[in-house]
Amino acid sequence: MFPEYRDLISELKTSDHHFVKLFDKHNELDQKIKNIEAHIETATPEEVEDLKKEKLLLKDQLYAILKKAST
Repeated sequence: MFPEYRDLISELKTSDHHFVKLFDKHNELDQKIKNIEAHIETATPEEVEDLKKEKLLLKDQLYAILKKAST
């Protein structure tokens, strides 16, 4: 995710608690969705859709932080 910001992500992960919280939650949701799609976990299609929407919202928030920090 956001390879163009790899160095900035590393920096923010050591200095911005809020960024770390969002980043970890995004990764947690990503893994949960992968587990559901691999039939390791179960969920209704509506639950999967909600998880994907939440993940996308987190990604948007992370991107906004990265854009602001890069200026």
